[in-house]
Amino acid sequence: MNTKKLFLVDAMAIIFRAYYAMNKNPRINSKGLNTSAILGFANTLLDMIKENEPTHIGVAFDLSGPTIRHEQYEDYKANREDAPEDIVESLPIIRDLLDAMNIPILSAKGYEADDVIGTLAKKAAKEGFTVYMATTDKDYAQLVEENVFMYRLGRMGSGNEVLGVEEVKEKFEVRRPEQVIDILGLWGDSSDNIPGVPRIGEKRAKTLMKDFDSIEDILENTDKIKSDTIRKAIEENKDLALLSKDLATIILDVPIELDEEELEFKSPNPQKIKDIFELLEFRTFEKRFFSVFNSLAKSEMMVATQAETTQIGLFDEVNQEPGHRLSSSFNNINTVEHDYRFIDSKETREELFKETRERGCFAFDTETTGLDFDSEIIGLSFSTQPHKGYFLFLNQSEEEKKTILEDYREVFEDESIEKVAHNLKFDKNILMNYGIEVKGNCFDTVLAHYLVKAEQRHSLEILSVSYFNYEMIPYEMITPRKTKTGIINPKTVDRELFKNYAVEDADITLRLKPMLEKELEESGLMTVFKDIEMPLVNVLMSMEREGVRIDTHQLNEFSEFLDQKIRLIEDDIYSLSGEVFNVSSPKQLGEVLFEKMKIDPSSKRRGPSKQYSTAEDVLLKIRDRHEIVDKVLEYRSLTKLKSTYVDSFPKLVNPKTNRLHTSYSQSTAVTGRLSSRNPNLQNIPIRTELGKEIRKAFVPRNEDYKLMAADYSQIELRIIASLSQDANMLEAFEKGLDIHQSTASKIYKIGLDEVSPEMRNNAKGVNFGIIYGISAFGLSEQLEIQRKEAQDLIDEYFNTYPDIKNYIDSSISLARDRGYAETMTGRRRYLPDIKSANGNIRSFAERNAVNMPIQGSSADMIKIAMIAIQKELEERGLSSKMILQVHDELVFDVYMPEIEEVKEIVEREMKASLSLNLPIIVDIKTGDNWLEAH
Repeated sequence: MNTKKLFLVDAMAIIFRAYYAMNKNPRINSKGLNTSAILGFANTLLDMIKENEPTHIGVAFDLSGPTIRHEQYEDYKANREDAPEDIVESLPIIRDLLDAMNIPILSAKGYEADDVIGTLAKKAAKEGFTVYMATTDKDYAQLVEENVFMYRLGRMGSGNEVLGVEEVKEKFEVRRPEQVIDILGLWGDSSDNIPGVPRIGEKRAKTLMKDFDSIEDILENTDKIKSDTIRKAIEENKDLALLSKDLATIILDVPIELDEEELEFKSPNPQKIKDIFELLEFRTFEKRFFSVFNSLAKSEMMVATQAETTQIGLFDEVNQEPGHRLSSSFNNINTVEHDYRFIDSKETREELFKETRERGCFAFDTETTGLDFDSEIIGLSFSTQPHKGYFLFLNQSEEEKKTILEDYREVFEDESIEKVAHNLKFDKNILMNYGIEVKGNCFDTVLAHYLVKAEQRHSLEILSVSYFNYEMIPYEMITPRKTKTGIINPKTVDRELFKNYAVEDADITLRLKPMLEKELEESGLMTVFKDIEMPLVNVLMSMEREGVRIDTHQLNEFSEFLDQKIRLIEDDIYSLSGEVFNVSSPKQLGEVLFEKMKIDPSSKRRGPSKQYSTAEDVLLKIRDRHEIVDKVLEYRSLTKLKSTYVDSFPKLVNPKTNRLHTSYSQSTAVTGRLSSRNPNLQNIPIRTELGKEIRKAFVPRNEDYKLMAADYSQIELRIIASLSQDANMLEAFEKGLDIHQSTASKIYKIGLDEVSPEMRNNAKGVNFGIIYGISAFGLSEQLEIQRKEAQDLIDEYFNTYPDIKNYIDSSISLARDRGYAETMTGRRRYLPDIKSANGNIRSFAERNAVNMPIQGSSADMIKIAMIAIQKELEERGLSSKMILQVHDELVFDVYMPEIEEVKEIVEREMKASLSLNLPIIVDIKTGDNWLEAH
């Protein structure tokens, strides 16, 4: 029996596959490193080792520089984009990981990884090995023989395949694996820029190889080819066919030796592994990694190194039930001295109060039954100095909790004591439920970290590891997996563990404050923090608690109307297609549109499920080919409208207040814009008539009130005019002209009264598109015009507004020099990719360099206005309330006798929030619902 099993791994194939598989939801650690490729590669390698238990293993890499194929064909791989910057940054770490795993890296100058693998595979097979070539690349199929297999990695959740001789013959429809080279030579390979023979694709290549033995055989017998078209194509491209075959042939005589001892599967170096995983913050993966290697060590599958006993001991240490221990890679509560106490007496409480007064500052955190503003409190933790803290466990009735918490009012409402919290707005909301107002100066560590590192995640767990190399107690440890709700049960929780978990939050938060303060100062962001973000916390908290009344009866009626309309459209679709099917199923819809109705004959099945794409962008391109496409688009629009808004809003009405309460986030959008959730009110459709019906359901609290909406008019265009100081655009705003009509007049060189609606629309597309770095291609798609016409529009736009072009160029140049873009208030967005060698990545950063000062300044304007307006409303003791913020719009529930007074306050403060050296227009309307007021 052959016991020698060699795995030869194509590194780049796995790395690219892993990176793009996680591209929509990348893994970013607290230091800003995209670890997607590393984690994907490590996961794949570990799974491969676990499932196959190789006796020998090696990983092959391509080296930089030309290969011998470039000497044969100068354009070889010429159309291939540079590797993304994140992958380039990951490669040294992946090599370090392989070194720590004692897995040899295989490469040879002038040759590609598949040549190295092919050469070693053939040599190893002769030495009695069973060889597996791990890759995603179909080219390896040509190497398969009796003891050489292709281990083809699955995609998008599909399993891995092991292809032997018979599987290759069946898959490629050949008589022997070597003929795969001929298939590839005829077919070509766009990814490697191997030309192939024109007009011959995969299907025709396979058909030809059923009748002939090789490309050479075909070239000698072209008279036997039945198709005149194919015969002519081959006869006219003989040299191309032979060149393509050469380029597709994996080289088997690479100057590299088969070193059996080096390739032996060895136990890894545990300390090196831990150091790497600590850097990458792979805490969960680290546990799985050592668990797998512990099993392999015990089964004696690995060759032991000198430190075998130490390693096995370390493997055992991490091989414990997940969720019930802390990783040894970081400091934790078991390794760091601390003093965490219960507040179980008046003396302990007085000790806490004394410390808060002496130090003038404390951090606190609430433990609750949920994440909504009206969740119940079950614990309150404090920290007054590093590694010390107190915990008040609240396991009583709600009335009893109110009585207990009354003793803590003095410390929270003492304005001479600074309070620190991580996500302050939530904690303030919770305490407000019990009649306690958190007063005085406050410091939110979430907002501080968001300002200095907006692109990163801001969870306390991540910041703890990043700043202190300290792993906090996981939430899962105090919520047993058998608990379905995932919520802490105060009656069954381990009190000691709960205390430590809760106080840790306050302790880490307090320790973060001076470090984040320093970063804010060094980055020049302290003013934005103190004058905008922190004062806004109370404004948003007030709006969230206030909520908004919605007319659920109106929404229910609208839902029934939509339901009938959707059914009618569905019937139209059935009638036009000639069959009944599930319109919501992309698979069924694709088969009806592209197979049965043949609306787009060029459409191809894509992806692992081999189904047609029916994405919106695909359907928009073919909407003029058949009326059914517009029906499908309308069907989707209405079903989304119904499920996302019309049916969901009534379910989200709070039963205690009978109002809808959204939750605002200040730390989500990197530009500084606010976002909202549960429900998200930022994306309510307004452009369609049916979409507007949703706003009609937002109504005043009672008959004594009206809704008032105040909206900045074209504020982003006014900001770019102010920043660029472009004379033509400034003049248009100074004169109060319709900016889109004025732009169209200048671009098309006609009078204002000659501008058609189509011209104005085109000008509007350019006006707003320029802010977001729109290209001629993007503008042509958006306006449904020819690309040349779109380019002409952009060229004329910059001729009309030359200083806007200068502003764009200078913004990019400045961001390249400084490494960040900045708003008018000093808010920053760091752009590390602005010097990237990859054109696509660099262009994205350049667009952000232009857009950030505009969109970020707009976000700051409305935030500053909100703070000032709220202050006025409270100081005057008005009954009117600010209740919603959506992009550039504020909505108020206005007591009717106060309408004019509130209107004056709102207009004044919105105009005064930032100075733009040009008129700022605020449109204000009132009505019996949001639609009327908008």
